[in-house]
Amino acid sequence: MPNLEHPAYPAATLLHLESLVPCRESQVSMLLSIFGERQQFSFPSIFIYGHTSSGKTYVMQTLLNTLQLPHVFVNCVEYFTSRLLLEEILIQLQSCSSETEQISHVPCDNFNDFVRLFKQAVASQELEDQTLYIVLDRAEQLREMEANILPAFLRLQELTDRNVTVVLLSEIVWELFRPNTGCFEPFTLYFPDYSIGHLQKILSQNHPPEYSADFYAAYINILLGVFYMVCRDLKELQHLAALNFSKYCEPVVSGEANERDTRKLWKNIEPHLKKAMQTVYLREISSSQWERLQREDGEPGQLKGLSAHTHVELPYYSKFLLIAAYLASYNPVRTDKRFFLKHHGKIRKTNFMKKHEKTSNHLLGPKPFPLDRLLAILYSIVDNRVAPTANIFSQITSLVTLQLLTMVGHNDQLDGPRYKCTVSLDFIRAVARTVNFDIIKYLYDFL
Repeated sequence: MPNLEHPAYPAATLLHLESLVPCRESQVSMLLSIFGERQQFSFPSIFIYGHTSSGKTYVMQTLLNTLQLPHVFVNCVEYFTSRLLLEEILIQLQSCSSETEQISHVPCDNFNDFVRLFKQAVASQELEDQTLYIVLDRAEQLREMEANILPAFLRLQELTDRNVTVVLLSEIVWELFRPNTGCFEPFTLYFPDYSIGHLQKILSQNHPPEYSADFYAAYINILLGVFYMVCRDLKELQHLAALNFSKYCEPVVSGEANERDTRKLWKNIEPHLKKAMQTVYLREISSSQWERLQREDGEPGQLKGLSAHTHVELPYYSKFLLIAAYLASYNPVRTDKRFFLKHHGKIRKTNFMKKHEKTSNHLLGPKPFPLDRLLAILYSIVDNRVAPTANIFSQITSLVTLQLLTMVGHNDQLDGPRYKCTVSLDFIRAVARTVNFDIIKYLYDFL
């Protein structure tokens, strides 16, 4: 039984609309109830909000296009001044009217001119007999424009005395929009984030015809199991699904496994999904370059991830501070004499290895260290003399702000602050290469 029902539209159209907007049936049903029939006056203004990639823009475009409702769709980031925004609305209004043969640019300097020109644009019988929808995407940009723009759009139906509804799409709540002087309150509608079940359903719809739906659904299930905790953006997940599917299919194509052999398929795709984790939301390499790296079985170091751009922007001594912090986090305190004193004598690793130190420090994770140990290691690894100036201490604070270091404990401790280094081994090796420092020689785990 279809979830969408409305007496003004054919059942077949609503059924088609429902298939285009999966997992958003309740929001579309609410919008249909607010819109009413074509000739009826709708609510003057509607405010739709929700996080990024929750389907706001897609649902509104699909709804208006499928039901063939006259509308204007404007992105407020693209048209970032009031004049550009108002003129673009008027231009699109001219294209809505079938009587207008040639679209002409009409200058519009203020909202008074816009109201007058708007009435002229909708004067045709075709636009007067039904509700016109003006959709402003990324509407939070309206707050940066003149103070009268937002209140005027909310009351556009009253100001023009025409059957028009303004729909605002935003990622922030209405309370951050409301002017101090007050304004007409719009009808607010919230689009919640997609759950993991919703994402599974939506992503599984895009399965290639040469493979079964169950096979592709199993792949999506693996993909979401890896990425759902760090990425819930539908567009990014669609990109990742398309990018890595060919690698997932390799054992099936070569005949090493069948579609139901999930264990082999998982073991084949696991290392490549880990590489893809480094580039979530980034576009440092194109899809074709990524696929070429996959075919060549490139090492993770060949893939420019987050570290490739982070360490380039660090100051010279910040790089050495980060290297010193990494050494302090992953080397036992007793090994500092071995690594950083010139005349330490011969000390075999087994002579001072305790029972609990047989486990790799990289598996146990970073250990906290005091500030004086960090500075002592820094002075040892930097060739020239470094004075403990305010500049060095401010760079430590910057590394904490960048979340490359984290402060452990409270600020009121008398024995000074303690830190942990939070970067990975691949990251610190990339940083060390830029200053010609062989960090592996100074790590206890690699002796």
